[in-house]
Amino acid sequence: MITRIEQETIDLGYKLGKMLNKGDFVALKGDLAGGKTTFTKGIGKALNVTSVINSPTFTILKVHKGDTTLYHIDAYRLEGNEYDLGLDELIDEGIMVVEWPEYYESYLPKDYILVNFKYIDDNSREITITSIGDKYKKIVEGMK
Repeated sequence: MITRIEQETIDLGYKLGKMLNKGDFVALKGDLAGGKTTFTKGIGKALNVTSVINSPTFTILKVHKGDTTLYHIDAYRLEGNEYDLGLDELIDEGIMVVEWPEYYESYLPKDYILVNFKYIDDNSREITITSIGDKYKKIVEGMK
């Protein structure tokens, strides 16, 4: 799907967020400025997160309290240095959203939702949502 303004990207994240449950894992992959954090704002809105959601590039992990806790991770700075951040200990306590999952691949769960972002221009993004494994197939179908 194509989003043409920031609010459409937030709305798409919101739609996904409404279908997520504690223990779910979402991986966001794509270009710099591709809309990953904007999409996460929509997930947070669906979870009634009241804190500001911005990129956790320098902190790697930000924890946002809502109806369900949102763990927002940016693995970009981990490139070439995979560290065990203890994701497996957090996943059952909330919803995990990881930007740049390709830099943390060996720690990804067997099943997760993969959201790919392709930068088209300053306003437009092509976003594809895929189920890796069987667990999230119904959610992905519901996003169409």
